[in-house]
Amino acid sequence: RRQRQMCKETATGGSASAAITLIKKRGFTRIKLLSLIAAPCGIEKVTTDHPDVKVYVAHVTEENLNEKGYMPKAFGDAGDRLFGTK
Repeated sequence: RRQRQMCKETATGGSASAAITLIKKRGFTRIKLLSLIAAPCGIEKVTTDHPDVKVYVAHVTEENLNEKGYMPKAFGDAGDRLFGTK
């Protein structure tokens, strides 16, 4: 079974890694992660946790995350603002 996971951004990689774990528990084995933008540490987290998953990123930031855990010059807390979680 094949699955593609799409994320607008991969910052820490924690959410993407957790989603991939869930997808694997449902029996999918050929998984690809597609992300518009990613921080180097997020890519490292996903590829370390799931070396069998292919990761495709449109843009990798030059910097890692800032003190708030956001990617500089990216979306910031777009999800939190959209869904009112902060």
